[in-house]
Amino acid sequence: MIDSAISPDLPDSASEQRRFAVVGAGSRARMYTRALVSTHAGVARLAALCDTNSTRMAAHNAIAQEHGMGPVPTYSPDSFSAMLRDERVDGVVVCSVDRTHADYICAALEAGCDVVTEKPMTADAEGCRRILQTQRRTGGRVDVAFNYRYNPVHTRMRELLAEGAVGDIGSVHFEWLLDLRHGADYFRRWHREKENSGGLLVHKASHHFDLVNWWIGAAPERVFAWGDLFFYGDANGSRRGTAAGYERAHGSADAESDPFALHMADSDDMRRLYLDAEHEDGYRRDRNVFGSGITIEDDMSVLVRYDSGAKLSYHLCAYSPWEGYRVAVTGSRGRLELDVTESPYTEPGRTDGTPVRGMPAPKESTTSRLLLRRHWREPEEIGVEVGEGTHGGGDVRMLDTLFGTSGTLPTPTHTDGANALLTGLAADESIRTGAPVDVAALLGDD
Repeated sequence: MIDSAISPDLPDSASEQRRFAVVGAGSRARMYTRALVSTHAGVARLAALCDTNSTRMAAHNAIAQEHGMGPVPTYSPDSFSAMLRDERVDGVVVCSVDRTHADYICAALEAGCDVVTEKPMTADAEGCRRILQTQRRTGGRVDVAFNYRYNPVHTRMRELLAEGAVGDIGSVHFEWLLDLRHGADYFRRWHREKENSGGLLVHKASHHFDLVNWWIGAAPERVFAWGDLFFYGDANGSRRGTAAGYERAHGSADAESDPFALHMADSDDMRRLYLDAEHEDGYRRDRNVFGSGITIEDDMSVLVRYDSGAKLSYHLCAYSPWEGYRVAVTGSRGRLELDVTESPYTEPGRTDGTPVRGMPAPKESTTSRLLLRRHWREPEEIGVEVGEGTHGGGDVRMLDTLFGTSGTLPTPTHTDGANALLTGLAADESIRTGAPVDVAALLGDD
């Protein structure tokens, strides 16, 4: 439980580096830790860490020490607001388990801090309602880390649509494929439990729903969806003969021959963050994807109607032999099509430790094709290059914008975070009930 908010004694000198605390010290948080102690340390600095697990925080402090910075103070969640005061925190980066986001965001806003939160903004409607109410009352800033907006391919698509390249937008088709390594990874860790993550339609697809909202300049109104656990899970593994006889991969002889197994001992980072930290909280990062207890879906279809009148047909598959996505936006003057291949096929886990057996492979050969098909004209290929670095160059550009070193795109706000989240929550509710869901009804009178 987060302690009650205490207003921090914030520095009033504009020349000082902005002081950030990172809450949630898992693998995703490393991107922010590294930025705050190295590439962006001239304008922002790491002031403190907060997590339930001291070993994981020590692993992040090791990153700081690798870049010539001493270890920063560490805090448990029940001292979160005291940390904001004592460490004179200006901003909080939230990277904790999705269901806890609202608690940290609201406490930080009440304390007068800005917030950068990993997507999704939170994992349920009640948390979304609390964030919106707290932001409205405090006037605080919430930036949502939708890094895919900063991918230059996606930015160019936004520009073309805003310029009216296809006219008034009538429909969007969006198919996203996760391969047998990346897709499987959601079924090994805490994301496999819908209570923690909201499922892939909230955790993963919030990226995709935000892109559509941003591309077409509209907000979702009504949603219908189907979803199943089709491939992963114990029943599917038993029926298809893909199940292996282990609960978690580490120390299991059966896992050695399973291409779905994650071998954390192959990686110093994974060992420090997870294997060495298990004694504190019992969290196991390498569970069997064909084991029991999985409550999220791996195959989902969604229909969305927007306030502009546009419609979206969306599909997310988490067990594809290749990884990438296809988007087509059709309007009154033509159609804009984007095809992206991030991994052309799924290579079984290597045994040389590079990359880590079972972890998603580095996307070193991403290719994209952007094609404009205007009415009565030959197709026109739009030249655009995938950016360097992770997420098609999106992470670097996002960090530059969030931490104030450069960047021309406005950062996604709490409103953008809510629109993406509520699309996924409405889809989950539709799967549960078998009926269409009005998005506004999820927030009640808020």
